[in-house]
Amino acid sequence: MNRYQDNKSHQHEHMVYTEATVLDALKRINNLPGGLMTLFAIDGEGRLQGTVTDGDIRRALIGGAAMTDSVASVMHRDFIAVRPGDDLRSVIARGRRRKVSLLPVLEDGRITRLLDMKTLKTSLPIDAVLMAGGRGERLRPLTENVPKPLLPVGRKAIIDYNVDELEACGVENIYVTVNYLAEQIESHFAGHTGFGTVTCVREPRRLGTMGSVSLIETLRHDNVLVMNSDLLTNIDFEEMHTRHVESGADVTMASVPYSVSVPYALIRLEGERVAGLEEKPTYNYFANAGVYIIRRSLLSSLPKGEYLDAPDFISSLIAAGGRVECYPIEGTWIDIGSPDDYRYANELMNRKTN
Repeated sequence: MNRYQDNKSHQHEHMVYTEATVLDALKRINNLPGGLMTLFAIDGEGRLQGTVTDGDIRRALIGGAAMTDSVASVMHRDFIAVRPGDDLRSVIARGRRRKVSLLPVLEDGRITRLLDMKTLKTSLPIDAVLMAGGRGERLRPLTENVPKPLLPVGRKAIIDYNVDELEACGVENIYVTVNYLAEQIESHFAGHTGFGTVTCVREPRRLGTMGSVSLIETLRHDNVLVMNSDLLTNIDFEEMHTRHVESGADVTMASVPYSVSVPYALIRLEGERVAGLEEKPTYNYFANAGVYIIRRSLLSSLPKGEYLDAPDFISSLIAAGGRVECYPIEGTWIDIGSPDDYRYANELMNRKTN
């Protein structure tokens, strides 16, 4: 994901004083990086007063403005910005409808952050936990010296696809639980400068999915997304979250279709009498995709530091009368657990980038 949002120098490049000239603004626009051709006009106290694009200047010049006129005379005053107390998700949606390329975040009228609308899709009110502690034994020898989440797929590590997509969905708190070769993953995310923060949490020993989650004490949102970090998927996190909330579920688990074909004719018996034959049947199921959205209130009751896997947690929840919903994934889902899976994932991502 583009790390542009939090780079203070880039923010400065996009600012111009209202008393600057139109010519000054054009020069600044000409030097802007990455095709994000928007300036933010600020007053002497640094408060945002308007926005300026090359289109605004062109229209003003056609209307009779001069290059020596002030930016204040050509700027667009009806700008969209995120202010304290705003619902970020709805502001992003408004900005997208207006085809805004950069969305300023304001505090006391001053820009604290610029959000790149080319990469930011929405803002989901969730925390996320990525499981990255496994040994990846089926991928040996590739994982003898490198943890599976850091194996390259296409042009980046497996786990980075998931982190980047979560950040594109506006997830600000991402936790990564680590165990095997933990120091490599911790080093990988040291100094992370994305949309939010990535915090590595070490397991003292192998604890399973929910046992790992029990170690995290700083979850903030009502719902928490928990997923395996070694998945390659285009799951729609926003739609999954919407369904989870609207259904009132305690847990929503993603699923993928899974078919079992029997290469023989199966015998249907009534006692010892053959009542019929079914020739080479195929049975269709939904399999657990390793992606869950869970009510945070359920996580507070987890026994801290004790082994607990997600299937056991969900089975116990169902037995206790909890509501568990299924969200089928439509599209890509690859559990990179074998050399064949790894080769296929690389072929797929290389085709997308070529």
